[in-house]
Amino acid sequence: MASLKKKGDLAELKVAADLVAHGCRLSLPFGEDHDYDVVADYEGRLHRIQVKYTRSDGRVIKVKCFSHSLTAGKVRSTKHYSAAMVDWIAAYDVTTDRCYYVPSWILGAEGRSQLMLRLTPSRNGQLLRIRPAEDYLKPDFSLDPSMEPAGIEPATFRMQTERSAS
Repeated sequence: MASLKKKGDLAELKVAADLVAHGCRLSLPFGEDHDYDVVADYEGRLHRIQVKYTRSDGRVIKVKCFSHSLTAGKVRSTKHYSAAMVDWIAAYDVTTDRCYYVPSWILGAEGRSQLMLRLTPSRNGQLLRIRPAEDYLKPDFSLDPSMEPAGIEPATFRMQTERSAS
């Protein structure tokens, strides 16, 4: 089995090649202390992309949305990626040999531990609250990935009250 570093490097190369095929020009941040691995320039707009390597089971792709900071081989801290840190999480799945792009609004303000993308229908026939992997094959760089699309989740009661009061 390849080391974590080699897996990460492979994922970055696969995502970089895929982004170029989608019409992006790329920049790589200098150094190791960035929240993102690559910057994609699509029609003059820059997108910060964190790249993850994953191996699906052929049914579900589990995308980790965090990283560990290590000191002497021990976890010092865990960082959950959020919309403030990155614009996209790009996952390279070695099983399907494909790249998947998750917009940052899905991560939320606090971030999350992981996302699941479905390669096959769920065994119980569930249709709600699933993410078909094919919906994440091509990033829509014309949209702002940090802005949640209207109609996805309703505003909280407090927000609705504040709006109606003014």
